[in-house]
Amino acid sequence: MWLDRLSGQSTPSPSPPPIQKRSYSPAPGRSSHLAPVTAIRPPYGPRTSSLGIGSRPNNSSTSLNSPRLPNGSSLRQQIVPPTDNADPLDVLRNVLGKKLDNLVDGQVDGADTTRSQKPPHLVEDVDFDGLSLHTFAESLRNACDDVLRSVQTSLTSFQQDLGAVSAEIETLQSRSTAMNTRLENRKVVEKLLGPAVEDVSIPPAVVTTIAEGPVDAVWVQALEELEKRSRKFHAKLNDSDHTKAALDVKPLLDDLTSKAVERIRDFFVSQIKAIRSPNINAQIIQQQSFLRYKDLYSFLARHHRVLAEEIGQAYINTIRWYYLSNFSRYKQSLERIPIFIVDKNDAIGADPSNQRASTNRTSQPSHDPLAIGRRLDVLKRSNQSALPSHLAEDNKQTHYLETPFLYYNLALIDNAAAEYSFLAKFFSPAVGFQTISRHFSAIFSPTFALGHTFTKSLVEESADCLGILLCVRLSQHFAFELQRRKIPVADGYINGTNMLLWPRFQLAMDMHAESIRRAASSISARGAASALGLSSSAESAAKLSTAPHMLTQRFGQFLQGLLILSRDAGDDEPVGNSLSRLRSEVEAFLTKVGKGFGSTGERKRDRFMANNYSLILTIVGDTGGKLASEVRDHFEGLKESVGGT
Repeated sequence: MWLDRLSGQSTPSPSPPPIQKRSYSPAPGRSSHLAPVTAIRPPYGPRTSSLGIGSRPNNSSTSLNSPRLPNGSSLRQQIVPPTDNADPLDVLRNVLGKKLDNLVDGQVDGADTTRSQKPPHLVEDVDFDGLSLHTFAESLRNACDDVLRSVQTSLTSFQQDLGAVSAEIETLQSRSTAMNTRLENRKVVEKLLGPAVEDVSIPPAVVTTIAEGPVDAVWVQALEELEKRSRKFHAKLNDSDHTKAALDVKPLLDDLTSKAVERIRDFFVSQIKAIRSPNINAQIIQQQSFLRYKDLYSFLARHHRVLAEEIGQAYINTIRWYYLSNFSRYKQSLERIPIFIVDKNDAIGADPSNQRASTNRTSQPSHDPLAIGRRLDVLKRSNQSALPSHLAEDNKQTHYLETPFLYYNLALIDNAAAEYSFLAKFFSPAVGFQTISRHFSAIFSPTFALGHTFTKSLVEESADCLGILLCVRLSQHFAFELQRRKIPVADGYINGTNMLLWPRFQLAMDMHAESIRRAASSISARGAASALGLSSSAESAAKLSTAPHMLTQRFGQFLQGLLILSRDAGDDEPVGNSLSRLRSEVEAFLTKVGKGFGSTGERKRDRFMANNYSLILTIVGDTGGKLASEVRDHFEGLKESVGGT
């Protein structure tokens, strides 16, 4: 049985199989000497150490760290079969501790003592499958030799593999050394040639983006990179030591620049066409397309000035059409707002009966065109915005002429300020300030002319002095706003508007003065009493009334409105002169009415005159300003001259 087990292990294996225990044999007298052999597997002893590789220079634990063998020596040459193998019989004698011959013959010293002291259940006969002990020992030795040869073969194969790995490591180390050398050489070359190559090369990503990519922020960055490299390239090309590579790259750089110019042209043309789309907001396109990519126009102006000027002219023509068409529609919308009609029938000296009988006033609500009232609100509102077109068309409320004037000019000034700001940001520094001003004038000249036409239509036949003066103050406010926004190019429009308003204001003031003059000339001796509300019979002068005249009331309200609107007026304005003429006509009218008291009613006449002056002073008493102070001083003097207190 043991031989079968040992013969089955003759093939090499990674580790020897464990030794199994054998049951005790019933044969007496032999088990005591053979028991240690079956219970414990003896070590290999010197035979095992003779095959170890620990003492060799290329063993498994030291071969990788040991010094490299000289050329011509290999691990295979060091594999020599061991010569100091121990005899298997000697190994067995050492294991058993007895002489093998005596064990073979079955004679052991002290057998009687051992037999006399044997355990009661000891098996005296051991069955070796019909083999003698000597034969069994020989088979055991052969089995051990097979195992050791298998281990030796495995170790030899491992040593051969280890030698191959060591050779590969040597090859890798030599290749690594060569690669490190080439890398160091390349770094030195790149350090010397890198800047020169960088100056005459363009990254492929930049070329692809400019030629095929969409015009966006990445495209702008690629264009900036192209221009930066182009400046370096031309600087190197102008040097005397330029290389042939620079001459070879120049045509490619010129083609890429031309391609960029073409892409910029197509981009701006598409944006200009978009402005002509219906219901489009041009300011959105200006902010999101033009100003966002204003560097593209600067690039175009530097590399193709003629094309840049053509693009600028195309924009000017398009945006001029845009503003003119939109403000024409807005003007038509504002013209649908109902306006109070103020004509000669509303003059201070006009007959109220003629005002009520006017056919043009049958459909409008009653109003007092001589009182300022809440009309001052148009000057007091802050952050006003223009009325949208659809709301203007649906507005059925009647307004004075300053309301549509305000809305139109608010929209015009806001758009003019926004457009000038856009022109200054977009076209500079490609063009100068004078060119930008010419561009602005070319864009807004038709729209400004339309505004002047609209203003003229509002005031051309109007006798509303307060409304016209309100328009003047609004125009001055717009001028201050333009100065605050630093937009001087719209001053011509403001001056043209004032030239329309001031002459019409003077004509309206003259209309009021003429109406008072006609009222005074129509009073006779009999008419004076009629003007006072009494009959002209031989009644006593005591019955004549000294109450202020109705015309004085109307004049006082009108005067108050003019003084309020002239609180901050300068000395060069025509308001003072026109007001002086009107005041003289009122004084002449009151003097002529006072003659109705006759020679016997002098005291009443003075009282009548004083009451009229007091009424005027009461109405304008709280009005501030230089002109108001002069008017109060004048009427105070008149009142004192007639004995008033």
